[in-house]
This record gives sequence, structure tokens and C-alpha cells, in this order.
Amino acid sequence: MQVENTRKYVIPFIEQYRKIAPGTRVLEIGCGEAGVLKAFTDLGCIGVGVELDEPRLVIAREWMSEEMNKGLVSFISKDIYKVDVEKEFPSRFDIIILKDVIEHIHDQKKLIAWMKHYLNKDGIVFFGFPPWQMPFGGHQQVMQSKLLSKLPYFHLLPMFIYKGILKLFKENVDAFTEVKDTGISIERFEKIVDETGYNVVNKIHYFLNPIYEFKFGWKPKKQNAVISAIPWVRNFFTTCVYYMITPK
Repeated sequence: MQVENTRKYVIPFIEQYRKIAPGTRVLEIGCGEAGVLKAFTDLGCIGVGVELDEPRLVIAREWMSEEMNKGLVSFISKDIYKVDVEKEFPSRFDIIILKDVIEHIHDQKKLIAWMKHYLNKDGIVFFGFPPWQMPFGGHQQVMQSKLLSKLPYFHLLPMFIYKGILKLFKENVDAFTEVKDTGISIERFEKIVDETGYNVVNKIHYFLNPIYEFKFGWKPKKQNAVISAIPWVRNFFTTCVYYMITPK
């Protein structure tokens, strides 16, 4: 699913600004099972995946063993801030990918500022994420309760009420309140990008997330231009955004 989504939507979005060619160096932060990286290595790119959850990398290494043997991809099982840059990042990157990751990072400003130091001169950073206020911005679709998993917007309730509901339905309170703590809006993201010294060079706001095509058979739909231009309001009706940024 991630491979096809990346081939069909992420790579064309990036190539509106920067051509991807064999040998392009790609770093993915929070690579999971490496579905996104697979789409890049299939084009001859050199990929590095950093992932804190080691069991997911066990799957990635098994699935991409051929690419690893060819030297097309390597994986690092660490917190991104604990990577030994001199040893594990021997050269800078042309593209850094954060797909459905920035909304889980606690110090988002620190991470975004940090990344520019590991980009080549004409390097870019790609972000894909759901705005926090969108109907399922609390990731409630993965909750065990069938009722809660289909209930939009309730993650926006005050924290004490939200915690109470999670406890009542025996959900993982710590995991879902952490998502509430780190959720990010379009406005906050754009403010951080500007304050940390980047320019936005491309963006798309989606009413229907491209990944829904592979999950539910729903074709992606870009957000209405009028709604997309209204700060704060747009967050409630935009299920996904793609951004590409470069250092100023």
C-alpha cells in the first residue's frame, strides 16, 4: 500500500520540483517497514531508513534483503537524535522523507531545524501528515472499540474528558494522549518551517487522503481552493497535506 501510494502520489509530487534519478540519496525518518523507501530504491535511489521500533525493521530487512545486498538501502534502529552522524550518515542527502511522522514528534521545531544540516545544497524535505483537527486526527481509527474507531472529532475534546472516554472503553490512554500532545495543525507547521529557515516550494492539501485509494477504494480529492485558503477552518476538513521545503 505504501509502495503504491509513494509511486503514484509522493514521487510525482516531489518531481514537480526535483528530478529523482539513480543514485539520489534518500533518508526516511520513521520508515516503519520501508514501504516508502522501496518505491525510491526501485528507481535506483540509495536509501537510509531510521526507525525507533525495531520489530518493524525486522520486517523491513527481511522484505528488502535483496536491496540491502545490492547496497541500495540500509536501516538504523535508533532515535533519530541518537544517530552517530559521522559514522552512520557518511554523506548528506538529496531528499529527506517524513511520511505520517511529524505528528508524532514531541519537539517538532527542533527536528525540522536539525534536518537542514544533513541536506545537500539543493536538497529537499518532504512531509505528509494529517492536520490534527481533521475528523480522525487522533488516530482513533485504530482503536479497539468499534464505536470509538468510527467516531470523528472526539479527540478534540478537553484532555480530561478525552482520557475519561479512553479509560471507559479500555483503550491505551498513554498512546492516544501522546498523539493528542503532538498533533500539528497546518498553521503551526508553516510557522515552524518559516522560523527554522526554510521555504515552502510545493504543497497540496487533500480533502481525501491519497492513501484512502488503497485502504477504501476512494479516489484522492484535493481540497477546495477557498477552504484551503482559510486558516484554522481548513484543518477540520483536510485529511492530509503534502509539503516540500528547502533551506532558505
